[in-house]
Amino acid sequence: MARPGRYVRICSPLSPQPDPPPPPPLEQPNFVAQIGTILFPVIAAVECAIFTLINCFTAKSDTRSLPRGVAASLASETIFSINEVEALYELFKKLSSSVIDDGLIHKEEFHLALFRSTSRENLFADRVFDLFDVKRNGVIEFAEFVNSLNVFHPHAPQADKIDFAFRIYDLRQTGYIEREELKQMITALLNESDVKVTDEVLESILDKTFSDADFRHDGKIDREEWREFVVRNPSILKFMTLPYLKNITIAFPSFIFNTEVDDPSKSNDL
Repeated sequence: MARPGRYVRICSPLSPQPDPPPPPPLEQPNFVAQIGTILFPVIAAVECAIFTLINCFTAKSDTRSLPRGVAASLASETIFSINEVEALYELFKKLSSSVIDDGLIHKEEFHLALFRSTSRENLFADRVFDLFDVKRNGVIEFAEFVNSLNVFHPHAPQADKIDFAFRIYDLRQTGYIEREELKQMITALLNESDVKVTDEVLESILDKTFSDADFRHDGKIDREEWREFVVRNPSILKFMTLPYLKNITIAFPSFIFNTEVDDPSKSNDL
C-alpha cells in the first residue's frame, strides 16, 4: 500500500508523447483484417493516452483523494478493483486539469490527450468523446470515465464491446449503421491513420460489410445483425481491448498513487 506524500509519474499532455504503433497495411482480400485495421485507431489512441499520462514525467501527486465510498461503488459496477479505480482517478485528475481545472474532462482536453491539439477536428475523437459523455452534457465526469474504460478491459463482456463498436459507427444514433455513416467513419479513421486506399477498395469494404452483415437486405445494419457479424468474426473485438487495464496498478511499476485502501476484493489475474 502506497504511503501518502509519494509521487505519481504522470505525463503532461503537452510533453512529447509516444506515437501509437502504425496500423497494418490495408489489403483488399482479407475482409476481417480490413475491419480490424479500421478499428485499430480506437484502441491505439486510447492506449497511447493512458500510457502517456502514466509514463512521461514525475510530478507531485494531487492531494485530492477519491472518497472511499465512490471508489467502492464504481468498483462494484465495473471489473476494476477499488485500488484500480483510485489509480484511474489519478489519471482523470491530470487529464481533467490540462486546460480547465474543474474536475471534468472537456472535449478540448480529450483532444489534447489523444492528439496534442485542442483545436484539431477529428471525427473519431469526437465520436469516442460522445460515447464517454453518457449524460450528453458536454463533459466527461469521473464515473463516466471509469464505466467507459471498463468496456476496454480484457475481461469486459463481449456484448459490451460489440455494443460500443456498434455505437461508434451509428453516427446519427438511429439504432442502425447505414452505408453512408460507415463510409464516413472509415474514411475518417483511414485518414487519421495515414492509410491510403483507392475508392474501389473502400467501396469493396462497404459492399462486403453489407453483404456479410445486412442479412435482412434493407440497406442498414441493426444491432442484431452487427452482433451476429462480430460473433462470426471475433478477431474484430481484439481491437476493443486495452491490456494495460487488466492490472493498471502494477502494469506500470513507476505508477505510484496515494491510497488508504488495502483492496483484496478483486483479482484480475484470472
